[in-house]
Amino acid sequence: MLGYAGIGIPCGILCASVGLNALQVALFSLLFYSGAGQFMVPNMWLTGAPIASIIASVSLVNTRQMLYSASLAQFCQNTAKRRAFLFAATVTDESFGVNVARFSEGEWSVERAILVNLFSQSSWIISSVIGVFLGELFNIPLPLASFAMTSIFICLLCIQNLNKDNLLAMAVAFVVVFLCKWLGLAGLAILVGALAGVAVALVKTKLSHT
Repeated sequence: MLGYAGIGIPCGILCASVGLNALQVALFSLLFYSGAGQFMVPNMWLTGAPIASIIASVSLVNTRQMLYSASLAQFCQNTAKRRAFLFAATVTDESFGVNVARFSEGEWSVERAILVNLFSQSSWIISSVIGVFLGELFNIPLPLASFAMTSIFICLLCIQNLNKDNLLAMAVAFVVVFLCKWLGLAGLAILVGALAGVAVALVKTKLSHT
């Protein structure tokens, strides 16, 4: 829960910079529980990205949630559908790691896992709302708030297993994003770059195993 404060507050600051108030940010965090997505939406909006590009980019980033839910499905076989739905709908990167570790150790239940998810989400919502008030109070520069998402992805990048395939994906994505922006396609740059990087890395992986 404390970990969410460090990223929730910058997210609230960024959301406030595009005109969202505390209630809107609270609803945003409640109904669209995705840290990366919530950073992407205002950032891409500020750059003038088309709505379709924002939706596609956020959807692409959040496809990992389906993998999380599929991985946790084995622990929900004897759980009511509504409860399993609530569990799947509140999974995030951090709570997934905690719950998988607990399930593997045994003596862990879906009910406890849901509590982990809900307490995490509560911390995220509160931190985001606090960020709105801090942004209004201190008038934090927009470029600084906008860089919060970039810094998070840099941190995520640094903790990755930097094998050849990941390095190739990074390099291709960087080049494609640069080319898109150079050609005046800034709105599609993130989506096209991400797809290109993943596609090239997948092809290389497949070829190396044949």
